[in-house]
Amino acid sequence: MTSYIYMSPGWPNFFWDNEMVASPLGATRHHQGRHLGRMEALGFELRDEAQLHAMALEVVKSSAIEGESLPPAEVRSSIARRLGLDVGGLPNPSRHVDGTVEMMLDATQGFDRPLTRERLFGWHAALFPTGRSGIQPIVVGGWRTGKRGPMQVVSGPIGKETVHFVAPPAMSVDAEMDCFLTAFNQPSDVDPVLQAAVAHLWFVTIHPFEDGNGRIARAISDMCLARADGTKHRYYSMSAGIEERRDDYYTALESAQKRSLDITAWLLWFLECLDRTIDNANTSLGFVFRKARVWDQAKGHPINDRQKKIINRMLDDFKGFLTTSKYGKIAKCSNDTALRDIRELLEIGILRKNEGGGRSTSYRLADEEGSAEEPQL
Repeated sequence: MTSYIYMSPGWPNFFWDNEMVASPLGATRHHQGRHLGRMEALGFELRDEAQLHAMALEVVKSSAIEGESLPPAEVRSSIARRLGLDVGGLPNPSRHVDGTVEMMLDATQGFDRPLTRERLFGWHAALFPTGRSGIQPIVVGGWRTGKRGPMQVVSGPIGKETVHFVAPPAMSVDAEMDCFLTAFNQPSDVDPVLQAAVAHLWFVTIHPFEDGNGRIARAISDMCLARADGTKHRYYSMSAGIEERRDDYYTALESAQKRSLDITAWLLWFLECLDRTIDNANTSLGFVFRKARVWDQAKGHPINDRQKKIINRMLDDFKGFLTTSKYGKIAKCSNDTALRDIRELLEIGILRKNEGGGRSTSYRLADEEGSAEEPQL
């Protein structure tokens, strides 16, 4: 019989090698601080845009880890509505998308509130608004009952399944979760980043629900990471980093669940993933930093409403290069006015003239790093 971590004497008293963890933890915390500082230096509108992108990425990727595809535009719409941001042109989200977003936002926006069973039940009900997982009815907003037998994590075709993990018996879930929630809500000297890793492993090991355990575990991790950052604003997606190396994630979890209470290897994997996630966030949010550079260039110069509209359009969904006629159509002005506006933007270094002339004269934004399109989810 396979021995799992919850069968270990002393469970759930996890421990780890502080000397091995200290250096990667320090490096990751340093990167966290630098990334947060860079984001806080942006204006309100750009911070909102960065948060919308990061939160949408988190929701989409957390579901993708479980093999579920959520429509990115619906996710962005749901998040924008809840954050009070502009939703122009975005579709109405489904109940399922709304519920998934509601869970993630409650975890991160309310990171400083206690985590209770009622709150977890609410998250679970939000994930499964129809009371079903796929076509199968499940217990929603309550712990698993065990009526379907042992809770197992399996892969492979029917009849040739590989069992990766068997969770604790259903009869022990209530006591296990009482222990988990008590420890989670108590003040601790453990760094919140390490708490995120410990809580993640602990929760998925208990596997208290019939479905949705992975997504809720990642929401709990995000809650801890929000505590670590000291802000409800999210500017990176841990789930994006996990999904990028999904197989490694499941291997690391399975290995930790079959070892002793020494979870050093799991913590090191989690820290490496988080560090890589923050680095990737600096790249994926390049479109936001590009906007900041362009508007910094405009500081101290009079920019009229037409010019603002054109700059914003070129920073978002503009196709091809700007011409005088395109400017006139977008800004609803004459070609003479458009040319005058363009010349002013050339003088202050916002626009750059492309090679060629005459009727083929065209312009592009003159930011140093060139075009940086917003990455697709």
